[in-house]
Amino acid sequence: MKTFKTMAAQGDLLLTRIDALPDGLEKNSPTDGKHIVAHSETGHHHVIDAVRGKSTVKMYRLPEEIYEAFIVVEGDAATLEHERSFDTHEPIKIEPGVYRISRQREYTAEGFRRAAD
Repeated sequence: MKTFKTMAAQGDLLLTRIDALPDGLEKNSPTDGKHIVAHSETGHHHVIDAVRGKSTVKMYRLPEEIYEAFIVVEGDAATLEHERSFDTHEPIKIEPGVYRISRQREYTAEGFRRAAD
């Protein structure tokens, strides 16, 4: 399992530790006990358990924002996992704190779009 101090990447995601949440965020609700940090085109999402042991994770987004999310990890460390049994990205241990999760973008003639993982 990967560990980090300020930044880590998993596929097309970049996790950055920040000092505080920005204003204007909307709270996201987990799906089946997990926060889907990034939907995958193939159904193999990047997820964090909302509650696991003594770890609690809250997830937020800005309205209409598709490239960034924010999480707050409380209690014990959480784990960012890629839901695929083959050719998967290594799990990342996320220590308690506040984080921005950015999704990689690519430019096309039509404009920016999310990079495919």
